[in-house]
Amino acid sequence: MIGAAVVGCGRWGTNYVRALGQVPGIELRACCDPLESRLAGAGRLAPSARLTPSYEALLAAGDIAAIVVASPATLHFQQAFAALQAGKHVLVEKPLTLSVAEADALVELARRQGLVLMVGHTMVYNEGVRCLREAIRSPEFGTIYYLHSVRTNLGPIREDVSAVWDLAPHDLSIFAYLLDAWPERVSAVGADVLRQGREDVAFITLSYPGGVVGHVTVSWLDPSKNRQVVVVGSRRRALFDDLNNAEQVRLFDKGIALDNSFQTFGEFHYLVRDGDIHSPKIEAREPLLTQCQHFFQCVRDGTEPITGPEHGRQMVRALAAVTRSLRAGGAPVDLASSS
Repeated sequence: MIGAAVVGCGRWGTNYVRALGQVPGIELRACCDPLESRLAGAGRLAPSARLTPSYEALLAAGDIAAIVVASPATLHFQQAFAALQAGKHVLVEKPLTLSVAEADALVELARRQGLVLMVGHTMVYNEGVRCLREAIRSPEFGTIYYLHSVRTNLGPIREDVSAVWDLAPHDLSIFAYLLDAWPERVSAVGADVLRQGREDVAFITLSYPGGVVGHVTVSWLDPSKNRQVVVVGSRRRALFDDLNNAEQVRLFDKGIALDNSFQTFGEFHYLVRDGDIHSPKIEAREPLLTQCQHFFQCVRDGTEPITGPEHGRQMVRALAAVTRSLRAGGAPVDLASSS
């Protein structure tokens, strides 16, 4: 039995408390939060867990082998670093850190300590996203031209990070999972509409290897909730809609490609396909629970998680580059120069 603890028992942290109670071979032994009201809420979900406001006491506990860090993003580095130093495996919510230097330090410490460090990019563990990955990698899909996503809602407004660092990791992690690649260059424009000192809406363009283009729209201010990813290929188009439980993934047998069989310029033309729409059956499985199961399997086996330290570091590099572009009025930023 692996002893686990959760630090940060707010809205998302309580989801971890609930999910960990469903992972076989795991015992949630402690919950930590400075607010008594949040600890009380966690205690109702996990009656047998110790409740403590002291993170230091959590780190000193000999019956805890792994810690889930679900605190505000500004505390991720400090708390994850302390947990690794204390010899604990760590699953930290996204983003891993708020700077590339801090991400580098965590990655190096985890490797030096021989501990599992994983980032909670939950969308990678979504069965619909996994179905989408399989679909676009089939020969029938053709060449991938571009991807675009929309992640909008009316709130909730975060106080620790911008909409970019809050929402964009979901879509950037999906794109990385689908393409097995991170962007080489980014550009972004956004606005601080609410005058909180951080962007609450942003439009991000990404350049991937092989000429694939990506675009991400994020907003806390849109009256419509939207969670969609579209992949366009030469032979098919795929739509992932996280809010459509009946048809989460739809594949459109339509596309456009150059007909290379022409002999003269006068015969030059494009081939347009327009056919059926297919909705694959997708197993209903909670992504957060799948993510937690994967983390503890890696703890048992000593294997690298799918969203392990390098995945987390690349995400921080991408978000740092997006931030630099925002500050430069949308000027392109190469990932190699982000910091």
